[in-house]
Amino acid sequence: MSASPSSIDMLRRLVAFDTTSRNSNLELIHWIRDYLEEHGVPSTLVPNAEGTKANLFASIGPEAEGGVVLSGHTDVVPVDGQPWTSDPWELTVRDDGNLYGRGTCDMKGFVAACLANLPAFQRARLAVPVHFAFSYDEEIGCLGAPALAERLVGAVPRPQAVIVGEPTMMSVVNAQNAGGGLIATFKGFEAHSSMTHLGVSAIHFAGEFIHWLNELQVELAARKRSDIDTVPGHTTINVGIVTGGTAANILARDCTLNWGYRTLPGDDPWEVQRRAETYIAELLLPRMKARHPEADITLRRRSFVPGLMPQENEDAARLALQWTGGNRTYAVPYATEAGIFRGHGIPTVICGPGDIAQAHQPNEFVARAQMDACDVFLGRLINWAERA
Repeated sequence: MSASPSSIDMLRRLVAFDTTSRNSNLELIHWIRDYLEEHGVPSTLVPNAEGTKANLFASIGPEAEGGVVLSGHTDVVPVDGQPWTSDPWELTVRDDGNLYGRGTCDMKGFVAACLANLPAFQRARLAVPVHFAFSYDEEIGCLGAPALAERLVGAVPRPQAVIVGEPTMMSVVNAQNAGGGLIATFKGFEAHSSMTHLGVSAIHFAGEFIHWLNELQVELAARKRSDIDTVPGHTTINVGIVTGGTAANILARDCTLNWGYRTLPGDDPWEVQRRAETYIAELLLPRMKARHPEADITLRRRSFVPGLMPQENEDAARLALQWTGGNRTYAVPYATEAGIFRGHGIPTVICGPGDIAQAHQPNEFVARAQMDACDVFLGRLINWAERA
C-alpha cells in the first residue's frame, strides 16, 4: 500500500503554516477544525491562558471505552540561521524520494497521515473510537499537552492506548527519558571593569555554574546503564541559551542561563535540579554575596516532562507492534508528550514516520517510504478497531 496523494497533499498544507513555537498555532488549528467539520467531525479546542494558542481533540466512531488516541504536536523549531536549500515553509519533493520542509519529520508527517486517513476512519465500522489529540508548544517543554490530556481524558470514555507519533522510523518505543527545563538568573553588581573589587560579575558566576554542570555531567556519565538501549545511556545536561551583560568594560549586572537535563527511565528525575539548588544555596550564592550583598541567584523550573517505563505500556506496545509488523520495542533518550498521557494511567507508546536524526535540522525531511509505512500502520489500526 503506497501513501495516497492526499497524505502528501495534507503534509504540503500543514508545512505551509509557520507554527514555530514563538508564534501562534491558531491558524493551523482553525484549519484542522474546519477540515474536521467539513467531514462532520466536531472538535474541542483547549486554549492557553492568553488565548493565543490552542490544543485540539476530536473523536471518530462510537462513544465507547477502549479506543485509541493518535497524538501529535503542531509546533516546530525555528529555521533561523540554518542553511536551507529550499523554502522551509513549502513542501519540496525531490528525486531522492524525500519530502523536505520544516516539520515534515517532527512531526507534521504523522498529523498529516492521521488527517488524510479521516475518510477511511469514517467509512470503517469502528467498534471503538479513534481520537485525535493535537497540541501546542511541545518543542519548548511540552507546555500544551498537560491541559490537552486532562481535558481529553475527562471528556471521552477511557482509551485503551495512546500512540504519540514522534519520528521513530515506525518502530515502537515504550521507554523515554524524563526531561527538565530550568532558568537560572544571576544578579550581580555593576562596576568599571578595572575595579573588579567594587562589584560582582553575574556572567563570571554563571560561568562557574556552567563549569559545575559540566563536572556533574562527567559524574553522571560514569553511571552509564546497560539495561536500557538509549544512546547515550546516562543522564545528559545542556545549557542552551546564555544571555547577559551590558558592555565589555562593565561588570555584568545580569546573566540568564536557559538549561535542562534528560534523565534515564527509572532514575531519579529530580536529582539534577536538587543538586543544583544545593550547590547554589550552600556554595555559589554565599560567595557572590560575600562580594556584594545585593547579588542573587534564582533557579526557576520552566518545564518538566515525565519519563516512560517499558513495563507500564505493555498493552499499547502489543497493539502497536501488530500494526507495524515489528517484533521488538525500543527506548529513546529524548522526551515526548508520551509521559504526560501515561501520567493519566493510559498505556502509551511512541511510533511515527521519520528519523529523529532529521529533527531540528536544516533541510529536514521525511522519506516517502515512511509516509507509506504510516498509512499501512493506520490501515491496520482501522482493521483492528472494526473487530475490537
